[in-house]
Amino acid sequence: MKASMAALTAALITGGAVLAYPAPADAQAFESLRNRQRSQPNQQQQQQQDQDQQTTATNAAGREFQLSRAEREALVPLSEAARAQNWAAAQAALPAAQAAAQGADARFLVGQIQRVVGIGLNDAQLRAQGIDAMIASGGAPQTELRALYEEQGRLAAAANDNAKMDQAFNRLLEVAPNDPEVMALVAQSRVERDSAAALRLYQQAIQARQQAGGEVPELWRRQVLALSFRARSPEALGQARELLAANPTPQLWHDTIVIYRELNNVGEDQHLDIYRLMRAAQALTSERDYVEYAEAANSAAIFGEVKSALEEGLARNAISAGNTGYARQMLQAASGRVQEDRASLAQEKSAAMGGNDGRRALRVGDAFYGYGDYAQAAELYRAALQKGGVDANLVNNRLGAALAQAGQRAEAEAAFRAITGPRTELANLWLLWLQRRG
Repeated sequence: MKASMAALTAALITGGAVLAYPAPADAQAFESLRNRQRSQPNQQQQQQQDQDQQTTATNAAGREFQLSRAEREALVPLSEAARAQNWAAAQAALPAAQAAAQGADARFLVGQIQRVVGIGLNDAQLRAQGIDAMIASGGAPQTELRALYEEQGRLAAAANDNAKMDQAFNRLLEVAPNDPEVMALVAQSRVERDSAAALRLYQQAIQARQQAGGEVPELWRRQVLALSFRARSPEALGQARELLAANPTPQLWHDTIVIYRELNNVGEDQHLDIYRLMRAAQALTSERDYVEYAEAANSAAIFGEVKSALEEGLARNAISAGNTGYARQMLQAASGRVQEDRASLAQEKSAAMGGNDGRRALRVGDAFYGYGDYAQAAELYRAALQKGGVDANLVNNRLGAALAQAGQRAEAEAAFRAITGPRTELANLWLLWLQRRG
């Protein structure tokens, strides 16, 4: 069941974030430029007004741009071509507009149209150049800088330009320092290159969202969990439980139990108990899970559990065709022992209950559990505790599992709460399962 760090981390981030581009902005921002071009005064009147006198153009949002005559004349054909979606003509007019644009407003407008042309042509490089020009123009309003830096960073990410992406996202954090969406976006961009920084940003984003009274996206919690697990942080299991409590899916149960095992260096004596919880939570999801579960039961001579685990894995097609030889051999061997084993249980139980060996009562209790007879399993586990000579934490773990499966929730909770030491976290997961089961 040992999972690789990379595989488990990837599994924890199912549905991972993609640095997608925002929707294109509206290209119609230059109606007044066209109107002014049509209503130009005659040459003598224009000379009287001063050829270099600035005029005002207003975009659809009501913002006024101060443009010189030369800037206006160069911008009009560019803007009209863009409005008509004549991208070839717009590209042809772009160099003249860029050369004429001397003021901040003109440079901003040229960049804005260049971005629109890039979107129209599906040319990410041209679009990025337009964004760069808008930012560098000095004419970008503060209210628009967040969107500009975000788009600049996303485009740089798509182009695998990490240096430019980092620069853009650093500026984005400066203009929107308290925005959890921004923190999460920047965190996502740093997951692979600086996981410690990414983890801090995700945690800050979650805190900011909670302080604002908003709901924290599950993806953010998954990212925090994956990054914590990658760092082997002891906080990872607690984070997994929180995520699991909010969304107890079989896959999250599987991941949480694997994290428990990996971070606690769980020994073989707990393998059977781990897989019993996985099965209860319907979290056996792979061939390895079913085969290793059967191996753990087989090592303890719990033939009924070997048989039922492998039959379930085969029925769900979780065990691949290439492995059916090994699995079927183990299944055949266990099946051959089941009839005799089961027929002897009554006698075995009588001897275990009448003797003084707690270990024998434990073994017989395990056999009953493997056949799904949880009430008799619980009786024998209690007898094992009373007779002694056994690990009380192990027996309470199995007693709690048997009672939980038998629907005796209160008694099961009492057994799990009696557990101390290394099995405490596993007991807490059983308690969470009981809580979610209702």
